[in-house]
Amino acid sequence: MRSALLIGSAVACLAAVSCKNTKKKNSDKKEMTETEAAAVGPEISIEKLTGSPAYTEAALQLNKPTRAHVPAGRVAFDFGVTHFELRVQTEHAGQNELTNSKKGQHIHFIVDDRPYSAHYEPKFDVKMHEGTHYIVAFLARSYHESVKNAHSFVAKKITVGDASKGKVRHVDLSQPTLIYSRPKGTYKGADTENLLLDFFLLNTELSPTGNKVRATINGREFLITDWAPYVIKGLPKGTVTVKLELLDSDGHVMPGDFNSVVRQVELK
Repeated sequence: MRSALLIGSAVACLAAVSCKNTKKKNSDKKEMTETEAAAVGPEISIEKLTGSPAYTEAALQLNKPTRAHVPAGRVAFDFGVTHFELRVQTEHAGQNELTNSKKGQHIHFIVDDRPYSAHYEPKFDVKMHEGTHYIVAFLARSYHESVKNAHSFVAKKITVGDASKGKVRHVDLSQPTLIYSRPKGTYKGADTENLLLDFFLLNTELSPTGNKVRATINGREFLITDWAPYVIKGLPKGTVTVKLELLDSDGHVMPGDFNSVVRQVELK
């Protein structure tokens, strides 16, 4: 009788431990699932940005340098701007909930495949390494959306100092070319909720049956058939990877080192 009681107690204890472990495993499983869901975040989406002033007559021209070959060191740039005012707030800025520069409208200045620098005055100088470089500049609204027309940009090949130095880039600015612009840098707080996706195009148009841009955001692909600004929504906090590719009508990446670009931005 005593042995039976001991065996019964042992079985009960084992059952209790097993039940407790099962509950713990189930609890751990539920907690892991919730953590994974939080990491994934809501559904990533992009939607076209509307309501920006068109600036159809805005123009940008390069006054200096006047030569395609300049001495090594700091290079002075002098731009002419017409039908567009630098250092003012774009109409309705802030109403689209995008990151907005307090300094106002500006020039996006890009050297080779690096992120742009923003310039609020038409004259500035830039330290440039020796070698051959590709300069692209275009007008931008205070919330960083590029002005897209036939005269709002400058694209130029320039050699600084010794042409044999530096990285060799396979770029032809007379051919279809994609220029990455936004998103860029680090976003905090409310600015993480709506990110501007914007790029500039040279010598090409987009259409459902022609050239396209493929945007891959944290692994999710979007096919863009209209050259327009877009807003990315539903991004999780942390590092966001954005890849832009210029595709031909058959879905192949078009030749040129600028036509496939990967950038990372931080959301905090």
